[in-house]
Amino acid sequence: MYCLGIAASPRPVSNTTLLLERALSAAAAAGARTEKVLLREMQFSPCQACEACSRTGQCVLNDDMQQLYEKIIAADRIILAAPVYSMGMNALGKAMVDRLQRFWAIKYVLQQPVIADKNSRPPRKGFFISCAGTKIKDVFAGAEQVAKYFFRMAEVEYLSPLLFPGIDEPGAVFNHPDIIAKVEKAARTLVAEIPSE
Repeated sequence: MYCLGIAASPRPVSNTTLLLERALSAAAAAGARTEKVLLREMQFSPCQACEACSRTGQCVLNDDMQQLYEKIIAADRIILAAPVYSMGMNALGKAMVDRLQRFWAIKYVLQQPVIADKNSRPPRKGFFISCAGTKIKDVFAGAEQVAKYFFRMAEVEYLSPLLFPGIDEPGAVFNHPDIIAKVEKAARTLVAEIPSE
């Protein structure tokens, strides 16, 4: 069973990435094969709205998103971790989600499944981790809307998100062992929901 973690923060020491790493460690300890993708280390362009994917189901931009598409399709479980910037998902994360236009075209224009073999696989599930520096009401609303779209386009059931306001300075999450414990528990539960062979 393959659990993919996608870290969207541009920070070298990011609270969302640190939480993702703890989640993936917990998933690995529970028996999952895990992989972490750092978007800040990838080279990819924003969606060009060229509509080529509406004709072919493929994205014509030959960059690192081509590999990420395959990882997303292969994953049994996905954890997306992205911070809130300016009341929405940070730009790097949003750019990645925009590139799932290819999946939108497959589903709604070509009317085909994104996951061709989904009927022979366990149901795919995932959740969203996010931190925000402020505690403004509805600070996560914009980011979560984008996250829900990501999981819907990837044909992954969206489970309860893990949203933590008031976490800003790099590494600040380590001052909150309760948050770390919550993330680790969620990851173990996510993996445990895979039926045994």
